[in-house]
Amino acid sequence: MPEATRPMRHLSPLIACLAFLPALAGCGTDAEAPPPPLSKEAMSAVAKNPGAPRAQLARAVDNLFVDPQLGETRAVVVMHGGYIAAERYEPGYDKNTRFISWSMAKTVTAVMIGMLVADGRLRLDESPPVPRWRRPGDPRGEITLRQLLQMRSGLRHTEAGNPPYESSEVRMLFLDGRDDMADFAESQPLEAEPGSKFEYSSATSVILADVAARVLSRSDDPDARRRAVADYLQSRLFGPLGMDSMVPEFDASGTLIGGSVIQGSARDWAKFGEFLRNKGSYRGSQLIPRRWIEFMTTPSPRSANYGAQTWLNRKAENEEDPLFAARGPKDLFAAIGHMGQYILVDPDRKLTVVRLGQSDAEERKALLPRLADVVDLYPGK
Repeated sequence: MPEATRPMRHLSPLIACLAFLPALAGCGTDAEAPPPPLSKEAMSAVAKNPGAPRAQLARAVDNLFVDPQLGETRAVVVMHGGYIAAERYEPGYDKNTRFISWSMAKTVTAVMIGMLVADGRLRLDESPPVPRWRRPGDPRGEITLRQLLQMRSGLRHTEAGNPPYESSEVRMLFLDGRDDMADFAESQPLEAEPGSKFEYSSATSVILADVAARVLSRSDDPDARRRAVADYLQSRLFGPLGMDSMVPEFDASGTLIGGSVIQGSARDWAKFGEFLRNKGSYRGSQLIPRRWIEFMTTPSPRSANYGAQTWLNRKAENEEDPLFAARGPKDLFAAIGHMGQYILVDPDRKLTVVRLGQSDAEERKALLPRLADVVDLYPGK
């Protein structure tokens, strides 16, 4: 072999080792493969100037749809500073689709009650007009409207039973209480002194809806009750906000199913979140006193992460965190519905995030950090 070729023979093992260095560099480390390129669908879902890094927001929203561990995301709307920053739907759903609220309806009910308080037709620290509670000697007559709103009425209730058909919520919505849900809820005895403990209760929200119907209509006729409440919501809330898709549902007795069933588009749920973010103001009109929204988003005396029919992103002792309190932000609050319906509102970041879909309990544990990722993209003050 010619002399000139001999150095190559000595260098060949070194070259071979160098060739393997990139592969070896990842061995024994936590290095992850780079994420796949974002699709046109993911990028087109984000506005040109979304108020956050556009590609990062597109990625965060895309994760909500493509990660199988999160369940099924059907709609996402992100609003920043009053404008749509991102909007995306699962195939089969679009901006005109009405989505069920589940317990997000509770927050709507609280706003309706607040408007009636502002009108002078209800008083926060007095017993509400529930006839059976006003009988002489009935201890439930000590329950105040404030205590109902803050889920501390003391009424007997089991929100989630085992088996499910034994829970108060299931009985009220689907079994023996379904035709007159308010009667079922209001007939429950006290199991604790009014105001003494927090207990999340869909039946309590139905009581609030019944109270509204009694104030707005003196008739017991179901159609009259239904019309009175629907007209009030339309004229005072849905109409002014342009929430044209909203359909409130009622039971056979004409009571709004105020804890569980209002239908609306993702955009309209986002409008409701923006209304809350702006403390009841819309285009210069104060539809409800600011102090009422502040009341709804102030921790109740018996639960640090619950206000008035509204969840707060704060840690509560001995209670499961339905949001992401450890990550913050502390001022974030939410309307939350069964199976992963969320309206997240962060006034400091001028942000509203709506996620609608279907996720079970385990999937929601994986979903919440992903929602927090979206919020984190927007800087606070």
